[in-house]
Amino acid sequence: MALALLAPIIATSGAGSAPAVAREALAPVTAADRSIGRADAPVTVVEYASFACNHCADWHRFVYPGFKARFIDTGQVRFVFRNLPTLPEEMSLPGAALARCAAPERFFDVASALMLGQDAVFRGGTREAWYAPAIAVSGRTQAQIEACVATPATLEAINRDVDSANTAGANTTPAFFVNGRRVTDRSLGGLEVAIRAAASGQ
Repeated sequence: MALALLAPIIATSGAGSAPAVAREALAPVTAADRSIGRADAPVTVVEYASFACNHCADWHRFVYPGFKARFIDTGQVRFVFRNLPTLPEEMSLPGAALARCAAPERFFDVASALMLGQDAVFRGGTREAWYAPAIAVSGRTQAQIEACVATPATLEAINRDVDSANTAGANTTPAFFVNGRRVTDRSLGGLEVAIRAAASGQ
C-alpha cells in the first residue's frame, strides 16, 4: 500500500520536554474523527501521532493501557486520534491510511496493532508482516482495505488531520491536547493532572 501526502509533513518524532501548557486553536472534534469513549464525556483528549514515531509507539505500548482503563473506560474522557505522519513516510503514510480504512469501531484495534508492531519493522521486518495483524482486526478484508487506501477521500482525511495539526501548532509527535489545551507531559500522571483540571473547569 502506498500514498503520497499532499499536505506537508511537518511533524518530527521527539520527546518534547518543554513543560509549558498553552491554549491553541484546536479544530473541533467531528464525526469524521476517530474516537473512543463517551461522546458526551466531560473531557476530550486529542492525540496527534504517527505510526512511524517510536515515541508514539512507546506511549501506546506503556501508557495507553492504563490511560484507557482509568479515564476512557470509566467515562471520564473521550479520546481522539489524529494522524500526523512523520518520516519515513513509506511507513507512516500507509499506516495512517490502513488505520483510516478500518471499520471505524475497529480503528483503535488497528492503531494498537500498528504501534505494537512498529519496532519489528525498524529492526528489518517487512511492512507486509506489519500490516497483517492490523488488517486481521480491521473489520475489513485486505481487498477492501487496499481499495479504500487508493481513494482520494482517504488522503483527504489524513490531510485534514495534518492541517489541523498545523493550525494547533502540533509540530512534534505525539502531541496531546486536553479540552483544547496543549499538554506536554504525556505521562499518565501528567495527563491526569490536566484531565482533572479540565474537568473542574480550569
